[in-house]
Amino acid sequence: MAQGQIDLMDLFSQVGKTMKQNKDTLNKADDYNHDHGDHMVEIFEVITQAMKEKKNADPADQLDYAADILRKKANSGSGQLYAEGFKKAAKRVSGKNIDAGAVMDILQTVLGAEKAETRPPVQGDLLTSVLGQLAGGGASSSGSSQQGLDLGDLLGAGMDFMAARQSGKSDLEALTGALVSGTRMSESPHRAQSSQMVTNTLLKALSSMMNK
Repeated sequence: MAQGQIDLMDLFSQVGKTMKQNKDTLNKADDYNHDHGDHMVEIFEVITQAMKEKKNADPADQLDYAADILRKKANSGSGQLYAEGFKKAAKRVSGKNIDAGAVMDILQTVLGAEKAETRPPVQGDLLTSVLGQLAGGGASSSGSSQQGLDLGDLLGAGMDFMAARQSGKSDLEALTGALVSGTRMSESPHRAQSSQMVTNTLLKALSSMMNK
């Protein structure tokens, strides 16, 4: 892994911990099979283990390998969606430095933001600026282009972020909801709930990394 790159295994292992902590909540949210929490724990255990096995590989190769293992081991619909998302994300970041903007690109691809017909993906450099603000500093200097923080531009195709802010939610909560809204994962309530947990955990982890 190149110097200065974000460790994807560390990020997704933190997501795995969140899934374990919220397994019962996600099972209850699944009105159909009542096992979505179990599946989410399995998904991120497989992902973390796959990335551990490829810890010295390029991030794109880590993502691609995780997708292949997940496709073989995860029998749930959610598992197959994540496998598909990781496979596409691997192609998007191939040859790129994995900074905060790239991680957000990975996240949006995994969640299926490209499937959302009503909005374009949120720009990684603007997200990096927000993460810098959440971390108590400026925009990241890890390679993303630095632009002024324009919260309106964050959601060029919607008002989710501003509506959430006006309802009293924090920047992090509002950004989490905005990123998940309209994605493929938001099409069912339990997947939307788990996706918000995934997103919230990644944003917190990135903010912490940028604050070091």
